[in-house]
Amino acid sequence: MRSPTLPQLSARRPAVALLVTVTLALTLGGCIRLGAGKPPASLLTLTATQALVPGAGASGKGEDALVVFDPEVDRALAVQRVAVTVDPSNVAYLKDALWVERPARLFGALLTETIRARGKQLVFAADDRAAIGQRRLTGRLLAMGYDAASQAVVVRYDAVRSEGGKLATRRFESRVPVSRAEAQAVGPALNQAANAVAGEVADWIG
Repeated sequence: MRSPTLPQLSARRPAVALLVTVTLALTLGGCIRLGAGKPPASLLTLTATQALVPGAGASGKGEDALVVFDPEVDRALAVQRVAVTVDPSNVAYLKDALWVERPARLFGALLTETIRARGKQLVFAADDRAAIGQRRLTGRLLAMGYDAASQAVVVRYDAVRSEGGKLATRRFESRVPVSRAEAQAVGPALNQAANAVAGEVADWIG
C-alpha cells in the first residue's frame, strides 16, 4: 500500500500533524552511536582512590566547613551517556556504555570524598543538610569523556574557590591514552583521569 501524500495527510479530520524526525548517526570504527537502543553492556561510575577509611572523621564549626557543589555542565555532559568528541564541532556517544548517574553528580561526589579523605577539614556535599559552611567549591566540568583525535580520555574542570569574600579560580585537566573507543578501556581510564583531577583540586584547596 502506498504511503499517503502530504496533501492527503493535511486533509484528514481531525488534522494530523506531520512530525519529521532527523537522526544523525556518527560512527568511529564501529564503536560510537547516537540514540536509544538495547540496554548497555556497561554502567560506568567513578570510585575514589583516596577515600575516607572507616572510623575516620573530622570536627569543627559548621560555618568553617567546606561545601562542595556538583559542577555545572553543558548539554553534552548533562546526560548519562559517555561523551565522545569526534572533532571540535561534533560530539557522539560511546556504544554500549552509560554512566550510573549524571557525570556532574559522579564528579561532585568524587571531589567531596577525595577532599574529605585528607582529614584536614569538615567537608560537606551541597545537598547535605549540615552544609552551612561559608567556604565553597564550585566550578564547571568542561570535559569527561573520550577524545577521538588524541585517542585519550579527558577530564577538564574549571574550579572556583570562595572564602571570606575572596574568589580563586584554576583549570585542572588530566588525559589518559586509550587506543580503543570501547567501554572496557574507556571506563577505567576515565576513573583514573577523574581521580587525578580530584587529587589536584584537593591539593589546591589545602
